[in-house]
Amino acid sequence: MAEEEKEINEEEQAVSEEAEAAGPETDEEADTESAEEGESTEDSEDEDIKDGKSEKPEKKERKLNWAKKAQEEKEAAEAEEIAAKITEANEKYTRLFAEFDNFRKRSEKEKSQMFDMGSRNVIEKILPVLDSLQRGLMQVPDEMKEDPFVQGMDKVCKQFEKTLADMGVEPIEAVGKEFDPNFHNAVMHVDDESAGENTVVEEFQKGYIYKGFVVRFSMVKVAN
Repeated sequence: MAEEEKEINEEEQAVSEEAEAAGPETDEEADTESAEEGESTEDSEDEDIKDGKSEKPEKKERKLNWAKKAQEEKEAAEAEEIAAKITEANEKYTRLFAEFDNFRKRSEKEKSQMFDMGSRNVIEKILPVLDSLQRGLMQVPDEMKEDPFVQGMDKVCKQFEKTLADMGVEPIEAVGKEFDPNFHNAVMHVDDESAGENTVVEEFQKGYIYKGFVVRFSMVKVAN
């Protein structure tokens, strides 16, 4: 019995020694497994972060708001640029229209001035014809004024005068008026106490005005 108990005790001691020897190895293996599991978990979390799976809703919303704001700012800048181009185009159009309108008015004025100048030249050339008709009728004796020929020439002279008046040609008033160098050409001076000083007392050649411009000055005698 003593020997059997001794053998049992030796076996229990051996098992205990084996358990103690295996214990540290088991712990190391457990630590290794835990480390491997931790690394696996961290790798999984990193992959989730990279994939954006672990982002919070608030962060996603902020990113969306930033993107939306950036897009709105871009669209506003583009709209402002388009508006600036439209404004510039309108200003150019307005300037061109104003320049063209000024050119048109200037051209019309120049054409009108050229037409008036041409008309004055023509009127100036035909006035001597009217002068001749008027002088001829003034030389007709009273007893011949009823002659059909004389009456016909008188009608032609009056028609001539009316045509010039319709064109805007007006005679310059001279006799009895104060001498005006803008309308009268004094070719003779006379001492006449009955007439006022610097007064036109006689007209040698009638003057005419066309649209405010003197076509021909009146040739007059002036009293001192």
